[in-house]
Amino acid sequence: MMLLYLANTAQEMRIGNVLKATKYEDVFNRDRGAPLVAIGAFCLMPNHFHLLVTPLVEGGVSKYMLKLQTGYSMYFNTKNERSGSLFQGPFRSTHADTDRYLEYLFSYIHLNPAKLKEPEWQKKIHPGNNLMSFVETYPYSSYSAYLNNSHSITDPTKFPDYFSSKKDVVSHIADWLTKPEDENE
Repeated sequence: MMLLYLANTAQEMRIGNVLKATKYEDVFNRDRGAPLVAIGAFCLMPNHFHLLVTPLVEGGVSKYMLKLQTGYSMYFNTKNERSGSLFQGPFRSTHADTDRYLEYLFSYIHLNPAKLKEPEWQKKIHPGNNLMSFVETYPYSSYSAYLNNSHSITDPTKFPDYFSSKKDVVSHIADWLTKPEDENE
């Protein structure tokens, strides 16, 4: 998750050197200069990741993704004594052109960990079962930042204010969790 934060800058930075010289708790206080993108939501899964971003500079999304994927590839290759690319082709992006679609993406990203517990959860209705608890405690998602109003990686101020309180966020995610898949699209 530190890489999500550190890669979000136009400044040249050897991220590996920063991580070696900085304690984990100090990384998020490090001045990076102006960010390339505002991150509205993220979820890191075992074999993929999802980001909801909006550019803050011209070409910001592409620049950020290049830094993020290069930084992770270098880390992974060094750690595992290997070389070469990790990702199949370029990143894919979709423009969220309506409020409804933006709300859907916010929910989809934060509910993605439910697939780890129950891969077919979207095809069933789950009112209040333990999936919500699992999603709330998943450590590699921005959902907890919204629950605790502690945004170090995310910047909700650059997105529409759909959720002004923790209650609104929880209600929205729970609503999407309990709808059948075809009603959410």
